[in-house]
Amino acid sequence: MAEPIRVVVTGAAGQIAYSLLYQLAKGDVFGDQQPLSLHLLDIEPMMGVLNGVVMELQDCALPLLREVIPTADPAVGFKDVDAAFLVGAMPRKEGMERKDLLAANVKIFKAQGQALDQHAKKTVKVLVVGNPANTNSLICSKYAPSIPPANFSAMTRLDQNRAQTQIANRLGVPVNNVSKITIWGNHSSTQFPDVANATVVTASGETKSVKDAINDQAWLNGDFISTVQKRGAAVIAARKLSSAMSAAKAAADHMKDWWNGTPAESWVSMAVFSDGSYNTPVGVMYSFPVRCSKGQWEIVQGLTIDEFAREKLDVTSKELIEEREEALAVCQD
Repeated sequence: MAEPIRVVVTGAAGQIAYSLLYQLAKGDVFGDQQPLSLHLLDIEPMMGVLNGVVMELQDCALPLLREVIPTADPAVGFKDVDAAFLVGAMPRKEGMERKDLLAANVKIFKAQGQALDQHAKKTVKVLVVGNPANTNSLICSKYAPSIPPANFSAMTRLDQNRAQTQIANRLGVPVNNVSKITIWGNHSSTQFPDVANATVVTASGETKSVKDAINDQAWLNGDFISTVQKRGAAVIAARKLSSAMSAAKAAADHMKDWWNGTPAESWVSMAVFSDGSYNTPVGVMYSFPVRCSKGQWEIVQGLTIDEFAREKLDVTSKELIEEREEALAVCQD
């Protein structure tokens, strides 16, 4: 069996981590032959709760789990880690916009970037889940200059999963029959879920474009987009708590594909450093269609962007530039 890898989860006493840790320790992300040590990082007041989480992980009797290290010390939490799930952040409450979270959370991710820079492996893969995820990831990378920017990403997989499910439900097919949906831009209400290149295996077994299978452009351009954009707020309104189980599953999906690779004929959505592809602003974390291989990602090129899509990409680009400027100003305070 392989040597154990070290994986840190921040906000480890929280709701998302509670669903995520089991998936990690069971082998759903890094493989059923890959042992691991889990570093569980949270703030000092949460250590009692975190010890209960440690007990539960022990009581799961998971063969791959070699060690669990609960800590409030970032130097211990990030020591020699191979993968980092940065989940811990001030959660969005009902009625809050992501921008309301920005000032408080940017400071958290600045400090975590500095800790990663000092203590993590330079090959570490860092997935930011805590919102506003794109800009938190950007700031985290900025303050970890010794780690390549390509090693940082932010999660838009939850939006992709939501979009895929909306299409699958509409057509009455299993969710894995739908592929090549793209989330463009920010993990916020400006994101653009795009089905222009998406395909579906229909109930009759025929492969069609999603546009042809749905055959309702008004729905695709209207209710479909707004449902995906506002799904997080809808969950909060219903549960009085933010998405947790689905966010944990999306984080696991994101890292699994980044670590192990995506199917050659398909792609997934990840927020990564923009190089200006598709006339997006350089130097923000932007969600693109990406393919992963051998632990590296590359942006899928050559997709057609029509006038409707162009407008959507530009709106989310504008928001990301504004968030970046606000975040940089907070960091300099």
